[in-house]
Amino acid sequence: MAHYRQVGEVPPKRHTQFRNAEGQLYYEELMGEEGFSSDSSLLYHRGVPSAIVGSEVWDLPDQTRTPNHPLKPRHLKLHTLFPHAGADAVTERRLVLGNNDVRIGYVVTGTEPSPYYRNAIGDECVYVEAGSGRVETVFGVLSYRQGDYVVIPRSTTHRWVPGEPSRLYPIEANSHIAPPKRYLSRYGQLLEHAPYCERDLHGPTETLLVEGEDVEVLVKHRTSAGIVGTRMTYATHPFDVVGWDGCLYPYTFNIDDYMPITGKIHQPPPVHQVFDGWNFVICNFLPRKVDYHPLAVPVPYYHSNVDSDEVMFYVGGDYEARKGSGINIGSISLHPGGHAHGPQPAAIEASLGAEYFDESAVMVDTFAPLDLGEAGLAAEDPAYAWTWAGRGPQGPAEGGDNRRCSPTPEATAVGRPGQDRRMERHTFTAEIWASESVGSWAFVMLSSEADEEVRLAAGPPTAFGSVRVEATVGGTTWRTSVFPDKARGYVLPVKTAVRRAEGLDVGDDVEVSLRVVEG
Repeated sequence: MAHYRQVGEVPPKRHTQFRNAEGQLYYEELMGEEGFSSDSSLLYHRGVPSAIVGSEVWDLPDQTRTPNHPLKPRHLKLHTLFPHAGADAVTERRLVLGNNDVRIGYVVTGTEPSPYYRNAIGDECVYVEAGSGRVETVFGVLSYRQGDYVVIPRSTTHRWVPGEPSRLYPIEANSHIAPPKRYLSRYGQLLEHAPYCERDLHGPTETLLVEGEDVEVLVKHRTSAGIVGTRMTYATHPFDVVGWDGCLYPYTFNIDDYMPITGKIHQPPPVHQVFDGWNFVICNFLPRKVDYHPLAVPVPYYHSNVDSDEVMFYVGGDYEARKGSGINIGSISLHPGGHAHGPQPAAIEASLGAEYFDESAVMVDTFAPLDLGEAGLAAEDPAYAWTWAGRGPQGPAEGGDNRRCSPTPEATAVGRPGQDRRMERHTFTAEIWASESVGSWAFVMLSSEADEEVRLAAGPPTAFGSVRVEATVGGTTWRTSVFPDKARGYVLPVKTAVRRAEGLDVGDDVEVSLRVVEG
């Protein structure tokens, strides 16, 4: 981070004497990147930060990688990896995909704190699919919630303290992770065209002081033999920092604070980028108004990843381009370099005329081929590769289906809706009104009975609190999402194509028939 922050007490001048009220000297530690040539922070410890009294081997979880050979696209069902919550956020992560630049894992925690932990290989960016809690660090405390990216710099001692079972998607780099350079001024400020700004990045606000002796810290690091672990024992507690300042520290960023960039025709994936790493990027695809050219095709065109592998993690909503593939919330699609990929054939026609996409996905593009970890192999849907053709080497593809992206039953371990969300069809009459804040959109307010049943069916919050429904007006039936409005309760968007087909306009009363659907 290039944004200066000070937390706690620091001396007026760096590298000068700084003492407590009893006259004891604090121990200054410079934590810096790229050999004193990049971002850094100065931390002031009560104890000696180098004082260790033990060092033993820590046996890491299985880091075995299997090449994607023979080459094919893959569908990985992450929610099948942890049928129940309760795993440790650090020691029980499972490796899904990886190469020599980045590793992608998955874990479903309980509520017990993790061990103290430090990744000495690179920065970590952990996406919170579900859950909330705290990350305690040597810099102070971060609160996390669903939709957060938790960015933790290399060699930051920390531990996870879930307040509830949490689904975590760790992206572990062999490098640093930062905003893309095109979003930054030459001095590091986020520019006006960036889809987020400094106000959206939340670092620690106060120090965390903990007393203790002989404290174990798990350290992940590299050797000539590859990635290994060491269990270091520190003479005093590492959370003994009375103050720090600088431009290097952990922070959170929530996807709700990302402002999607849209256009008249379909925009390429780089407009959705959030972060950069060495030989990989992180993007997110979020609910947004889509292309407004009269002949626009809202779903992506087919494209060949000449230089990269694409990993898409589907985390919310109804992902238009993958309808008919078997992809659900909690799925990963891996589209490797050397294979042209794009929407399922039926999704193209189905998307025409769409004004809004209710979808959320986290994408990692790598510039070196990805191998499958043990968890990736365990979670694979073997029929996915044949879903574009509808048949594979053994005949018709059986893994893909025509379901839309909807939570899998396994998701109930951390509170995603597992109940039957179907409700009776409600018919009501309401006035069409125009939004003053969302372009040319028009809506109707649900009846109190329909609103109540939607709330019962909603489950935990999705993107913008949306709930999928099937609506009928006159002779037109379509699937969309209803959204909560602070003043009116749930509201149903009535898209332009429906109003035109039924000869309706803003201010007209219209009879609506509506029911909640599964995805």
